[in-house]
Amino acid sequence: MTTSDALALQKDFGIDVYLRKRLLPVEGAIPQLPQTDMYGNSIPAGSVGGDLFEYINFQQRYSIDRRIARALQLSKEYLDPLAEGQTPRNTVDEHVHWLQSRSNPSDVSEAEYRKAKSSERLRVADNLQALYTTAGALLVDAQGHEIISAKIASTVHDTFHALMLTELDRHGKTTPELFENINLRLAQSVTARNALGLDTSDHSREIATMIYGEIYPDGRFRFVNFGSPPPLVFSAEFGCFVGMNTDQLVQFPALGLEIPEDNPDRNKYYSLALRQRRFDSSDVGQITLMSPGDIIFLYSDGVYDGSDQQGREALEGIVREHKSRPSKEICSVILDYALEQDAYLKRIGEPDRIDDKTAFVIKHG
Repeated sequence: MTTSDALALQKDFGIDVYLRKRLLPVEGAIPQLPQTDMYGNSIPAGSVGGDLFEYINFQQRYSIDRRIARALQLSKEYLDPLAEGQTPRNTVDEHVHWLQSRSNPSDVSEAEYRKAKSSERLRVADNLQALYTTAGALLVDAQGHEIISAKIASTVHDTFHALMLTELDRHGKTTPELFENINLRLAQSVTARNALGLDTSDHSREIATMIYGEIYPDGRFRFVNFGSPPPLVFSAEFGCFVGMNTDQLVQFPALGLEIPEDNPDRNKYYSLALRQRRFDSSDVGQITLMSPGDIIFLYSDGVYDGSDQQGREALEGIVREHKSRPSKEICSVILDYALEQDAYLKRIGEPDRIDDKTAFVIKHG
């Protein structure tokens, strides 16, 4: 093997190749839900990009059966008092031991506490059951389209999945706490920067937008949005994108830019503004597709920035023309259109406007 061959081989397995593969969706992970046809894809602007798109296939990624069985088993175990001298079996036993050490008459009784914690596990089992007919989609767009952007998107990806394990253990579903913790993860730490002796005049920071949604067979799409352009909804009946009640579609700033005022660590991070309260269930948006053929379209700003009327009309025409085709074909046509826009930008001498491109199509019925 020549030196040039060795260098070429090293490049083929370099960090950019690794991150590119890591951030692109895997077609074999597409969730299969009744009355739902979905497909998404990403095209980096260079060898690697800052867009991440991933299907969250709960049935494929997690053993729902075993998690349900574990929750039910704990529900029974929590009710069983611990024998004298026996080592605590779980966190409930440990808490009961702590209660007994306090000897405070005002404390809740052991039986009451065990019953409440047992009921929590039953609720977790019910929540897990719903995951059989639930699919998730994660779209992250890190600022820029170089290796550092891919690293930022990868950070969001890893944080999301680590927190998801905790969510399923505690609640059996995603909760607002997961997204608030991701938001904090991308916030800029005051303490860490001072400890590292970095230049305080350097205002660079990791910027990424994120939209995460969950799809249900009845046509519902429930989602959270941190800085991403809002979803577009195409009505098969009317042949156009339809307006939505924006009052019900809460959009927070990009991840890490805004820390809630009641977060105990708020003074440890830079924040452009202090949000009055933490993210809660009222901040989860919902779109419901009513008729067969209706479509929800998610995208990154390399496809459409969410504000250009001409771009919106072009996308609307594409979807109208191809609305009877499967979601994969609709997605491919949209990305082809985005690539044509890239070619136009190059012709007019504005290649710096080219960005990573992600499109995700959910088709009902």
